Amino acid sequence: MLDLRHYRAVLLDMDGVLYRGKRPLPGVAELLAVFNERGIAYACVTNNATLTAHQFSEKLASMRIHMPAERIVTSPLGTRRYLEGQAPRGTGIFCVGMDGLRSALFDDGYFVEDDQHPAFVVVGMDFEVTYRTLRRACLHIRAGARFIGTNPDTTFPAEDGIVPGCGALLALLRAGSDQEPYVIGKPGPALFHAAISLLGADPTQTLTIGDRLDTDIAGSRAAGLPSLLVLTGVTTAAMLDASTLQPDDVYDDLLAVAAAFRAA
Repeated sequence: MLDLRHYRAVLLDMDGVLYRGKRPLPGVAELLAVFNERGIAYACVTNNATLTAHQFSEKLASMRIHMPAERIVTSPLGTRRYLEGQAPRGTGIFCVGMDGLRSALFDDGYFVEDDQHPAFVVVGMDFEVTYRTLRRACLHIRAGARFIGTNPDTTFPAEDGIVPGCGALLALLRAGSDQEPYVIGKPGPALFHAAISLLGADPTQTLTIGDRLDTDIAGSRAAGLPSLLVLTGVTTAAMLDASTLQPDDVYDDLLAVAAAFRAA
């Protein structure tokens, strides 16, 4: 069991932790109030590639959750950082994704959209993806474009239940192209390290809170950070019991986490 008195920074997942769809989850305001009162720094680390950091900040504000865009680290931002280290300005990309990914890749002109001979096929979640788009992506990968995924989440916690995520699109393209994607987001450690740097936090005093064993908890372990699981998103108590991968602590929801921080 974690000693919550020890932590001076917290990295929060978003989907399934702070909200589901457009519905805030119980305890968000209470937990952030505890952090603010005690001077605990916090930021969000999300695999969700559908929105920009500013759009996420606005979405949270609409649910009365204050989170500045500067404290939100998304998988598209991590993907852009990786690709800049791989390719020069003007490199062509075929993108399967929404505003969050397209903005990170193309807004400043460093990369260009290319549906003829792209160097990369970059795939994030796209709620309106068409067969034509997936067909073009598959053909580009087979022609030699490097296959990049923003995150491996096979499912996504929506208001009406658990639905297919980016990892499901990657699986379809993997089957169609016979190529494995290089995946940027959690459970890799890069997004956690970026958030720690953003906060200027001490990794030895930084805790992560997530709702998925396969990304949040596995990614925390890869980054060398302790983890706390909340049962408000994808991972259920039954899934936790059946898994060999375990968090350092588990709570039903953020209300219980906030109460535990206050009691510590």
